[in-house]
Amino acid sequence: MPPITSHPFATLRLATSIMLGASLLAAGCTMTPKPRTDTADASATAATAPTTLQAAIAGPQRTDRARARDVYRHPAQTLQFFGVTPTQTVLEIAPGGGWYTDILAPWLHADGKLYEAEYDSPSHEDDAEEQASRAALARKFAATPALYGGVVIGTLRDGQFQGFDSNATFDAVLTFRNIHNWIKDGQIDANFHAFYAALKPGGVLGVEEHRARPGTTLQQMIDSGYVTEAYVIQHARAAGFELAGSSPVNHNSRDTTQHPNGVWSLPPSYKGGDIDKASFAAIGESDRMTLRFVKPQ
Repeated sequence: MPPITSHPFATLRLATSIMLGASLLAAGCTMTPKPRTDTADASATAATAPTTLQAAIAGPQRTDRARARDVYRHPAQTLQFFGVTPTQTVLEIAPGGGWYTDILAPWLHADGKLYEAEYDSPSHEDDAEEQASRAALARKFAATPALYGGVVIGTLRDGQFQGFDSNATFDAVLTFRNIHNWIKDGQIDANFHAFYAALKPGGVLGVEEHRARPGTTLQQMIDSGYVTEAYVIQHARAAGFELAGSSPVNHNSRDTTQHPNGVWSLPPSYKGGDIDKASFAAIGESDRMTLRFVKPQ
């Protein structure tokens, strides 16, 4: 199924720029505005940021490094395919450094609600990288309370949410490139059941994950970070979900999935360092599945 597509203010110049960006989008063009760098101005802008998805993607809260990933991750098309709207109550799983959080928070700020569940891996309780990522996210939230102050943060561990009510609370649960970790930890089924219980009837589970070739073994999935679509669909259905759609928006035909360090050979990780870095950069980010599941009414 192809992706679904649909075609603050301090000065008149800024308002005109946003209107121009919307016009270019409608014409099938893309525009990457240069981010604001003045902290005070950015905070004031964020406090009155418009709630359109494109305005959130173009907002000053996003860094140049984050914007560089847009060409691979297609945030507008992905969120539109999942059917997310700015009036919904949305739960993002394992936000990491907050790449999608920086888009969802301003978009849902006025009329919706964003929750974040940080994943407590039973096998990585003392993971320094994970702790550093959480600390950075916490600093970001504290630095701009006008934008992030309303975001509710909890945890997911052993298939249980803590820190907020998770009983049929959410219109959408979203997870981006996390499932391989849950397979390694033996948590995929517990987590999918938790997502099912957390969603309202008719709610959507949106999944983006590195896509393995059919026939990839379970151990190869764990080692490489690439997971087959069939495996994800099987376990989502076992939790009660129905597959409502699949989008090619995040497919990457240049990615063979056969790399010495698995998916982490590719950007932005470059686990192999400078070895063959140019060839991995030419591939871009991983080939990914984008699946929409629904909790039946």
